[in-house]
Amino acid sequence: MRALPSREEAPVLSIRGLCKNFGALAVTQSVSLDLHPGARLGLIGPNGAGKTTLVNLLTGMLTPDAGDIILNGEYIEKLKAEQRVKRGLVRTHQINTLLTEHTMRDNVAIAVAERLGYAWRTLRFGPQWRACQEEAHAQLAELGVAQAGDRRVSELPYGQQRLLEIAIALALKPKVLLLDEPGAGIPSTESHIIDEALEKLPAEIAILLIEHDMDLVFRFAKKITVLVQGAVLTTGVPAEIAKNPEVRAVYLGRSQQV
Repeated sequence: MRALPSREEAPVLSIRGLCKNFGALAVTQSVSLDLHPGARLGLIGPNGAGKTTLVNLLTGMLTPDAGDIILNGEYIEKLKAEQRVKRGLVRTHQINTLLTEHTMRDNVAIAVAERLGYAWRTLRFGPQWRACQEEAHAQLAELGVAQAGDRRVSELPYGQQRLLEIAIALALKPKVLLLDEPGAGIPSTESHIIDEALEKLPAEIAILLIEHDMDLVFRFAKKITVLVQGAVLTTGVPAEIAKNPEVRAVYLGRSQQV
């Protein structure tokens, strides 16, 4: 049996020697990371660095060729994606996957119902559904968008749609939240919306932020990991990463500050 770290030392999510090949192409090369409760880790790297592949391995969309993924002391690399969600590993997506003809509140309430094991389609007008709606309203209120709860998703500005996806993820009660490019596609006039939402995320949740917007990463992350060609180049606090000449050379291809 594989030995686990002692409870007082154990991170909420631990990745050990994770590897993935597509044929002869090694897209994830012995990646190891730890996230403790409350972590705010940014994951950056040039296009093709393997960031999305790593997220897909963590969430069960892909199966690793080697390595361990440990969530709350349990090896989960063989679990299905939905089983990982039930255990507290939740992600948002670079391209949102919302139910556009439903209201904002309904989208979140459906996530609540799924978490509680309710067949929401058959409970639409029962007390259990009303409880889901109330929790959804509270979740939207925490992100400051409850006033738009009755609007159809298709009518929402894109920035609010991205906030809705975060609200849905939070409704699943994650212990680890993987934010996959939450700022993608948001016009500059709405960019402050994501900053404000990230500041409101529960402090106890461990968060891995994958993002191309370096300003957003450096504002949010307490630590940053740089991924290059599927392998970890370095990890450090934002000031260390910004000054690292190897990061500047590999990530940007030129000698200027990140």
